[in-house]
Amino acid sequence: MTEGFFIAGTDTMKPLVTCFLIAGFIFIAVQEDVHMEECVFKRLDREDSTFCRGDLKVVYPELGDVGCIYIPKCHFYRKRISKEWSSPDVRYPKADERKKYILIMVDPDAPSRANPKFRFWRHWTLVDIKGADLKNGNLEGHILSDYHRPTPPSQTGYHRYQFFLYEQPNEPIALSPEERSTRGSWDMEDFVDRFDLGRPVASTQFITKNYREKEQ
Repeated sequence: MTEGFFIAGTDTMKPLVTCFLIAGFIFIAVQEDVHMEECVFKRLDREDSTFCRGDLKVVYPELGDVGCIYIPKCHFYRKRISKEWSSPDVRYPKADERKKYILIMVDPDAPSRANPKFRFWRHWTLVDIKGADLKNGNLEGHILSDYHRPTPPSQTGYHRYQFFLYEQPNEPIALSPEERSTRGSWDMEDFVDRFDLGRPVASTQFITKNYREKEQ
């Protein structure tokens, strides 16, 4: 009886063992595909790349400097930049240590690039940044608008996230009560003219879309 039991058990288990082995190989193959996922950092096209000037660097974890690129979908980068990572390190190697600077981050494509009726959406406004700190990416200025992660709405396509760096004049810089009440439909040009900021000394941008959307 004991011998018969083992013989019958072995014959019964053979198909099961084979199934588990096949399943194991499939699982390993899938895992390897995940880890070997190709990650292509596509540069912006000519029209959008002209916005990137002055060697302004915007650095997120793992991605590095995102200036003038599309954020790739691989490794959940679009999801992580929208839901996990805090404000990036911003550096400007050409900063004058004797001066102060203003950094502005906006989305000009709210709610979409085809219909930007809420332009500009203000994501971050930082003033009183010392030139010496800006060289090292240590932005310890005065916050006018807290950093808000890039969160392009679903089904609105690609959004540009633009960074402007201005030299700060010798006067206090502040948002009006109306500006503080909302981030959308911000008249950025009026803000720049009101404080006579002139042209930005440097600017850059990256482009991304909602992380749930498929590639076109």
